[in-house]
Order: sequence, then structure tokens, then C-alpha cells
Amino acid sequence: EIVSRDWSSDVCSSDLAAVATRSPDDFSVLAFGKDVVVVKGQTTPKPADSIVTYLLSLRGFGTTDLAGALQVAAGQLARSRAARKVVVVLSDCRATVDGDPVAAAAALDELVVVAPAADADEAAAFCRLTGARLATVSGPSEVAEALMHALDGGA
Repeated sequence: EIVSRDWSSDVCSSDLAAVATRSPDDFSVLAFGKDVVVVKGQTTPKPADSIVTYLLSLRGFGTTDLAGALQVAAGQLARSRAARKVVVVLSDCRATVDGDPVAAAAALDELVVVAPAADADEAAAFCRLTGARLATVSGPSEVAEALMHALDGGA
């Protein structure tokens, strides 16, 4: 899971819970803005409350390195034992740092973008270019259901 710093911390913690229930040990959590932070590495155990606490502290500001986040996600997933390797991005996909997020997305097996419904135009364009699935949400209460629907092949 990749979380843009521009996202509401409530949305992030809801999404983390949805991801963790699908695979409680084999997942990564990244946060990105100008830099990409590995909050929980693919092979590193970390208590869920520690991850959620970090995500709740995120505040949106500055630039967004979507390409860098996708590249780090690919590196994390390379260590996964899962047969299905999915990257979930919570972002409006408005890249503001040099880099090619479309090329970075091409290196991923599967990509799902969860974007705010009120600000999803760039995310929709990114998904069209990359073949990623898009789920939009109006608030935190919609994240888990939208993510599960997208992961099950819906949009």
C-alpha cells in the first residue's frame, strides 16, 4: 500500500485495516510526498497500531513523487511470497516531481488507485494510461468496501 501525504489520516487507517485483513504478514506500507518512507517493509514485522499511529500523523504538504513511490513499491513487492502482487495507491496521482510514473507503473503486476471522488481526474487519467483499476471514495467509511471491490476485479 502506498499512501500519499495528501490523504486524510482516517482514510489511511481504514485502508490499512482492509489490506492487513487480506494478508496479515506479507504487506508493505509506504508514505510519500517529496520522499518515500517505508513505514512497514514487506519482510519486516511491525505492530498494526504503530503503522496506524504513523499514518495518523501524516499531513499533506509539498511535492508528490508518485514515480519514486511506485519504484519503491516494486522493490518491496519483489520480496513478497504472494502469488498475486498488488500495489494499492491512495492518491489523486498528481505527480509534482520529475519522474515517469507511467513507466514505474509498467513494472508492477497489478495496480489499484483509490482516489478522492471530488479530486479524481488525474487519477482517472493515470489509470487509463497504465491499466490500473480506479476506486473513488467520498470519505473514510467508503475505503474498505471500495478497495475490496477493486481488488476483487471491480472498479
